[in-house]
Amino acid sequence: MSRVAQLTEAELNVAQKSIFDAIIQSRGSISGPFRIWLHSPEFAQRAQSLGEFARYKTSLKARQSELAILLTARHHNCQVEWSLHENFALEAGLDPLVIDGIREKTIPEFPQPDEKAIYEFCTELLQQNFVQDSTFAAVRDHLDKQGIVELVGIIGYYTLVAMTLNAFQVPLPDETPALLPDCPTFT
Repeated sequence: MSRVAQLTEAELNVAQKSIFDAIIQSRGSISGPFRIWLHSPEFAQRAQSLGEFARYKTSLKARQSELAILLTARHHNCQVEWSLHENFALEAGLDPLVIDGIREKTIPEFPQPDEKAIYEFCTELLQQNFVQDSTFAAVRDHLDKQGIVELVGIIGYYTLVAMTLNAFQVPLPDETPALLPDCPTFT
């Protein structure tokens, strides 16, 4: 059980109900960090808006976005984020061997050169909090300025998601298997 009660629709005040409805309209359901964020309606609204952009509206290809999301989830050992996004990454065309390598914390072989550049950029930023000039130049060969800004935004947003899920010990949704064998699964 999560450390903070996940509000039911019947428990919502007017401000919470408004953002709840917006999330349902945008995403079709409400789960994960959104139920936690509802305890702060304005925060939930702003995070939901950023998340909608980061997930669905950037200039990156879905495969590139999901690579960044998986790298962020793995860095933070976030079971829920990883377990929900692994299938999205496969559907977006990310090679299963790349996914396996990230899950196992090994450097995968990349069939696409943009994936290698994004992997190195995300890994350096997440592990060292900066990127070297050579790493920035390599990712710039594949993404324009807008794409690089959005890539950093994806990493930042999904770091927020991972921290929320882990800090509040949000369990996996029903019927969702735990796909990171060395990470906690909250119940």
